[in-house]
Amino acid sequence: MSLAQITEKIRSDAQREADEILAKARAKAELTSQRAEEEIDSIKSGFIRRFEVERPEIFRRREIVANLDVKRMMLQSRRDLIHDVYNISLEKMRMIDRDDYVKLCEALLKCAATTKKEEIQVSRDEKYLDQAWLDGFNKENGTELVFSEDKPDIAGGFILTRGKIRTNCSWDMLVQVAQEKQESDVVKRLFPSAAE
Repeated sequence: MSLAQITEKIRSDAQREADEILAKARAKAELTSQRAEEEIDSIKSGFIRRFEVERPEIFRRREIVANLDVKRMMLQSRRDLIHDVYNISLEKMRMIDRDDYVKLCEALLKCAATTKKEEIQVSRDEKYLDQAWLDGFNKENGTELVFSEDKPDIAGGFILTRGKIRTNCSWDMLVQVAQEKQESDVVKRLFPSAAE
């Protein structure tokens, strides 16, 4: 055998061996690919079956969450409306005429003044409760009330102080107290179907 024949035989043996290895690798890759496809199909069909079983529950939960969101928004809307009602009440109290304003303040002051020597805090924007009014009130009721230098941010009315004790007769406080006492009645009137 010549060198060329030996080289050709080595090449042909190597080629045959390479073809066999390649054929085995292709067969193994095909088998692996086929198994992977089967596993993918199995997983996919498992997810589809699971989704079909869980689908009604998923939709039921979504519906519950949506209903809760709607109820929360309705409740917030109702609270906003109730808040608006009391804000309108406060605005109406700010708009009452001078005579009614003064009569209301005098009635509140007669009830609140215990030592008859307290200080009265009024808003910076107070239009009706001035020194002339206070002098007349003191003379008529035998009191020695004085205006305080403190000017609280209130919508109207006054805050009576004696030492560290404060009696808040501001419109803001009166509306807040009314809201606390009457809110359930207001809710029944505004939302009769919700109260049933």
